[in-house]
Amino acid sequence: MPNDLTQKAIKMILSGGTLLSEPCPYCKGVRVMKDGHALCVNCGREPEQKPTKTQTKEKKSISTLKTLEQKLEKLSTQLEKENKPAKQQELIKSIDLLIDIIAKLKSN
Repeated sequence: MPNDLTQKAIKMILSGGTLLSEPCPYCKGVRVMKDGHALCVNCGREPEQKPTKTQTKEKKSISTLKTLEQKLEKLSTQLEKENKPAKQQELIKSIDLLIDIIAKLKSN
């Protein structure tokens, strides 16, 4: 067991870390967990972290938000060029709906 890993594990435990009951998936060594990071005292490796459902949902929200903002820009450009009042009203309604949806996404 390398000394620097032992020292790091001790520091983690002293600052609130805990020993894990599950062994290291790579070498079956003892692991210490602190702030969501598991350190193997034997090999020093951390298992691959998979994104949580919350992180995945946030990425989707950001992607959706970007798409809606792009649509809003396109509709605004169309509105600037449009001369027919009926078409202008349709575009304004669409823009208004997009603004509401974007505001709701940003508030979550």
